Amino acid sequence: MTLWTRAQQLPPECLQKVRMIYVDHFPIEVRHCLASWIESRIWTAEPEDQQRSFVNELVQEIQTNADLMLSPDMFVTKMKLLEAAKNFHMQYSHAPQELYAYMRRCLALEMEVIQNAMGTPYVAQPHTERKYSELITGLQTVRQKVNIAGEEIRSLQANIESLSLQYHECLKNKGHMNYLQQQTVTTERRDLVACLRGQIEDTERKLNALVAQITQSQMELVDHMKENITNLRQLQSQVLDDELIKWKREQQLSGNGVPMQSNLNTIQEWCELLADLIWTTRQQVNNVARINSKTIVELRQPHLAEMLDDMSKQVTGLLSTLVTSTFVIEKQPPQVMKTNTRFTATVRLLVGGQLNVYMTPPRVSVVIISEQQAQLLLKSDTQAGKGKQPVECGDILNNTGTMEYQPTSRQLSVSFRNMQLRKIKRAEKKGTESVMDEKLTLLFQSQFNVGGGELVFQVWTLSLPVVVIVHGNQEPHGWATVTWDNAFSPPGRVPFAVPDKVTWGQLAETLSLKFSSATGGSLSEDNLRFLAEKIFRTSLPLNTMELNAMAVSWTQFCKDALPERNFTFWEWFYMVVKVTRDYLRTLWCDRLIMGFIQKKQAEDMLSKCPPGTFLLRFSDSELGGITIAWTGDGNEVFSLQPFTSRDLMLRSLADRVFDLTQLQFLYPNVPKDDVFSKYYTKPENEMLKNGYVKPVLVTTLPPYMSSSPAYAHSPDSHRNTPSVNSRYMIDLI
Repeated sequence: MTLWTRAQQLPPECLQKVRMIYVDHFPIEVRHCLASWIESRIWTAEPEDQQRSFVNELVQEIQTNADLMLSPDMFVTKMKLLEAAKNFHMQYSHAPQELYAYMRRCLALEMEVIQNAMGTPYVAQPHTERKYSELITGLQTVRQKVNIAGEEIRSLQANIESLSLQYHECLKNKGHMNYLQQQTVTTERRDLVACLRGQIEDTERKLNALVAQITQSQMELVDHMKENITNLRQLQSQVLDDELIKWKREQQLSGNGVPMQSNLNTIQEWCELLADLIWTTRQQVNNVARINSKTIVELRQPHLAEMLDDMSKQVTGLLSTLVTSTFVIEKQPPQVMKTNTRFTATVRLLVGGQLNVYMTPPRVSVVIISEQQAQLLLKSDTQAGKGKQPVECGDILNNTGTMEYQPTSRQLSVSFRNMQLRKIKRAEKKGTESVMDEKLTLLFQSQFNVGGGELVFQVWTLSLPVVVIVHGNQEPHGWATVTWDNAFSPPGRVPFAVPDKVTWGQLAETLSLKFSSATGGSLSEDNLRFLAEKIFRTSLPLNTMELNAMAVSWTQFCKDALPERNFTFWEWFYMVVKVTRDYLRTLWCDRLIMGFIQKKQAEDMLSKCPPGTFLLRFSDSELGGITIAWTGDGNEVFSLQPFTSRDLMLRSLADRVFDLTQLQFLYPNVPKDDVFSKYYTKPENEMLKNGYVKPVLVTTLPPYMSSSPAYAHSPDSHRNTPSVNSRYMIDLI
């Protein structure tokens, strides 16, 4: 992501600070249109001798970008760019180092605003910037070649028109000469015939030369247009098959918490440039075909007509691929979808503005289809034959909308804000499959008219897989299906095939990203090893590489119950993430919760500590539970019955730590008030406005704990450590 892209994502007040950086000496239009080029040149300081050519190169780059702005909407920006280029040349051509240093200062100020706003340092990505620069250079090169082809077509047409005039003049002279030869011969007529014969011979020599020139020009022009089509195909493949597919993959991974790096607006800019170049090239090919068809019969070349017809089909195919591929889902529907619950989605056509598709506003419809129907749809599309309309497997309310064009952003899109899945038809289940294993997808369909109806494209796109649930208790398994699919779906797959097994290293990375995106805190290597022990249920190799290479199956992940439990590994992990996100985020990020540690290990650690030492760990037996283990008198270790979301909703974990005087030191020896006090709820010192006194729930231990802890036995026969029930007392404040 470029620095400028991040700047555009700032809140309005910070964005205004950025705008104030760029004034007359460095207009913001230049910063915007040349963002990648500027950052690639200025981010790393160049030697002074390289800076000498900076102004000339900057002016050239501005002019090149201005030449690409053909849309009327870009006229004002184009004029501002050209004015800036003129000013740069006048003011800094004698002192390029001054401009270079000034622009570096502007970027440093911009980066400072971004870092203050986001709280994270910006790291440049040279490879990405270089790739972006190469792509823009390729598009600009093709633009120049397309412009040259346009000049060649105009020259060809002028030559053919000249040939036609001379040819008809020659025919006229021949007719006149034949007429004179049929008349009585006189000296005057003999001289006139001789004169006409000389003119005819001279004209025929010129015509032969012009015919040879036109023939050569036609073949050279065809070669140039072929080369342009080849280059456009390569650039389009780079944009659609690399960059857009990469964006779609990042969008899928973002469902697991991976930050997105690609920017859809940048991809749209590339697609718009491609659309303009492809449409222009198509017009050029058709124009040459029209010129050839209207040329005098003697000059027409049948093989040329065939070549132009083939080229027209190729370039129209490129346009078709561009239009159908850039119909994308900008905002995906929820991947775990509950029936009778409102949801949203947004689709966008990246070339809708450039090709004026909005002149006939397209309507988009949405249906939900099964995995099998998605496979049939993809198969019929690859066979280039329009198949049957897919069979819907559910009923969606408010499932149609009209795409709208926003001139400022040049975006043609439609947002579905009030869709609702009313009912769902399930497929037959096999073996141990459940309804939460079933992957469905939303099919978005539309029809686009391009060139005033000259071309009509039927387009469709599929959402990421969705799992439909009817009850909240199905949510964890639904997210297991979605998380596995998002993380491990192979590129170019048949919908929605995923591997049954992956390595622990792959799964560990997914779990870590899922946890950190939800809670704001990362998982350590020790945390991940604990999770590996839980899912493998066996002794593990000490070597991390060997551990990461071990295979984990889908069944181990979310089907098989953990030993002596009635829940799976994923259900346990999912509820830990949920309780941490909702109630323990700050404590986890402050490293006050040890969390992922075996009960026996916690007991061994605490037994060597003085009485009152405690730690916080996630319960093995209670889903979404967190327990407090502490050292009592005689170095006996106790554990409180785990607190779940229901408990933490009533009183926070920090306040419970405050309530229990038996807890003195956070492991290994940190006084609890030193680290927990900032999270304690401040007592209210005044009565409520209605005159009542508000009671407060306080956590205490049962009376028997103060006399003899020996009979505080665990209700779980598999625990070694005594488990103690806490209770509430009501205090008045």
